[in-house]
Parts: sequence; structure tokens; C-alpha cells
Amino acid sequence: MKPLRKNVAVAIDGGGIKGVMVTKALSMLEEHLGKTCSEIFTLAAGTSTGSIISASIGARMSAAQMHELYRQLGGTVFKKTWRYYLWLLARYKYPNQALIQALQGAFGDMTMGGFWKSEPKIDVVITARDLVENRTRFVKPWKEEYQDWKVWFAVLASCAVPTYFPVVEGRYVDGGVGSYSNPCYVAAYEAAFCLNWDPRETTLLSFGTGRVRSFMKPYQANQFFPWQWLSPLLDTFLSDASDQQVRVVRQFFEELDFRRFQIDIEPIELDDVSKIGQLIAYGQRLGEMVLNDEVDEYTIRPAGQVGE
Repeated sequence: MKPLRKNVAVAIDGGGIKGVMVTKALSMLEEHLGKTCSEIFTLAAGTSTGSIISASIGARMSAAQMHELYRQLGGTVFKKTWRYYLWLLARYKYPNQALIQALQGAFGDMTMGGFWKSEPKIDVVITARDLVENRTRFVKPWKEEYQDWKVWFAVLASCAVPTYFPVVEGRYVDGGVGSYSNPCYVAAYEAAFCLNWDPRETTLLSFGTGRVRSFMKPYQANQFFPWQWLSPLLDTFLSDASDQQVRVVRQFFEELDFRRFQIDIEPIELDDVSKIGQLIAYGQRLGEMVLNDEVDEYTIRPAGQVGE
């Protein structure tokens, strides 16, 4: 693994239970470097499940602790009740009480401002979509308007995936509703323009939560009814938005030591806790990619070829 630079940041995608992969990979990084994530990273940016991991880094939890937390709480947070089977009538699949209890247990009364006041201080950026103001909020510890936000509340807002969990306070949903399911550009911008880090002295590690290759066969889409377009169109939007963030960082932060790690996986729903064992195996592979500097080649193309 190439040495990390003076300033080190991490950006973690959304993906529900697939965060298991990232915590496994990070635990391998910790073991390799002999340091905890809070000792490695001074900036952590995350969306949805990535916000849980980023906030945990800010709270000085080890990746091994995060990994065990995911394994223990997956079945509790995504417990199937009548809502799961009748969610079209119930508006969402899972009540968020179990998630709230888990987050409060992990973060207690910590506030976002506490990250900035800690020693050493750490910058934690959490994304959440504000439906009332129709904008993405970037919840940061140094912003006065967010300093008194409870950490658990900020993370809850970022994790409120529409149809899976209820809207938080009638306005906040998953930060991935938009272009920031992959927050690597958010992290690069934060490092360069908010923290004033020199890109030549900065490493940014970006973790994906799995890329599903298309299983579409030629002419299959010709047979689609209108409702069958929903899934492929949503997948297209999310995957293109994620890859776009990577390409923007590569193009506009050329001096940054930017390492994007992503892995191809089979289709796994963000609430499928039955696949935790398989996700751990994927996480093992993701960790090996980090330690061997096997960056994601899929999004590396000459600028002139983007869109071809």
C-alpha cells in the first residue's frame, strides 16, 4: 500500500446493510497501519450508511467495533413486520425506533459541534435531503447552524431512505436522494476549500458499497410495461451520479491523492440481512483492494471519452 499523505480523508457511499463491507475493509486497514480510523482520518464524509460510519469515526470507534455493531443490529433495524409486506399501504417498511435506539446508544448526547471541539478535532460531513427547502444539506461540525444538532439525529436524517423509513421531522430524507449517494466530491471540496488542505499533501480514500452489473439482455427492454422501467431508470440515475462524482474529483483535483475503491457484487437489497455473511466476504475483498492499491478502474477514462 502506498504511504498516505499528511492529511487523510475518507468518503463513504450509502447502501444500507452493505456498510458491512466498508467496516470490514476499514478494520483491515486499521490492522495494517496499526492505527484506528480516528487516528488515520481527520475528515470523514458519508451518506446514509456512510454517515453512520463517518460519525462513528468521529466518535473514536474502531472499525472492528463498527463492524460488530452492523452485525448485531442489522436484524433489529430491518425486522420484518406487517409493514414490510404491506408497505405500499403503510408508506414505509420499517419504523425507525430501533434505528434511533441504536444511534442513541452509539452516540449518546454528542453534538455535531463536539467533533470540532474535540482534541484532536475531526471534521465529519453528513448529507441529508431537505424536502421542504428542496436542497441537500451538508451537516458539518464547524457550521453554526448545525453545531447543536445531536449526532444521532443528523445520522438518522441521512439514513431515512424513502419507502424504507419514515421521513424525519416531516422534511429530512436520505442524503442519497440526489447526486450525493457517493460523497467523494463533497469530501474533496471540504478538504481543499473549507479546511484549506493542500491537495499535494492530501489523500482521499473513497469507499463504494458495491456495483451491480446490468443483467439486461438485448431487446428485453422492448417488452417492458411502464412500471417495469422504474427499477432500471433508478439504477441508472444512482450509478451515473456516483460515477460522475468520481470523475469530477479526478478532473478538478488532479494533485489530490485520490483512491476510489469499488467492487462488483450480485444484486443485494439494502435491507437484506440474510446476506451479511456474503457481504463480509465482499468486504474482505474490498479490504484487499485497499491494501494492494487496486483502485476502481471502471471510472478511469480519458476526459475525452467520458460519455462515449
